[in-house]
Amino acid sequence: MDEVLAFLVSKVNYWAFIALMMVGLYAMIAKKNCVKKIIGMNIMQTAIILFFISSGAKENATLPIIIHGNGHDHAAAAVEASQYINPLPHVLMLTAIVVAVATLGVALALVIKIYQQYQTLEEDEIMEKIQGM
Repeated sequence: MDEVLAFLVSKVNYWAFIALMMVGLYAMIAKKNCVKKIIGMNIMQTAIILFFISSGAKENATLPIIIHGNGHDHAAAAVEASQYINPLPHVLMLTAIVVAVATLGVALALVIKIYQQYQTLEEDEIMEKIQGM
C-alpha cells in the first residue's frame, strides 16, 4: 500500500494536469456563458502546458550548458551530455503560452462583439435571438 501511495505522490504533477484538464473540459461543455467557456479553454491550455513541461523533466539532470575548459576530454563530455535536461519542451511551451494569450485576446474580443450585438453572453439567449431574426 505504501508503494502505491508513494507512486501517486511522485506523480502529483500529472494528477494536477488531469484535474485541470477535467475542470477545463467541464467548463467548456457544461457552461452556457461564453466567458466561462473561454476560461475553461484557457484552463485546458494551461493543463497541456503543464503536461509538456512535466514530461521534459529528468531526475538528477542539469541545465544543458557545456563549459569548455582546458584539458577536458570530448568523450567525457559526450557521456555527461546524457545527464542534461532536454530544453525543447520548455522552448515549445513558451511558444504555446504566446499562442494561448493571443487566442484568449481574440476570443475575448469576439465576446465583446457578441455582447454588443445581442446584449447577452448566454448561449441559449443568443441562439434564440439569431433564430428570431
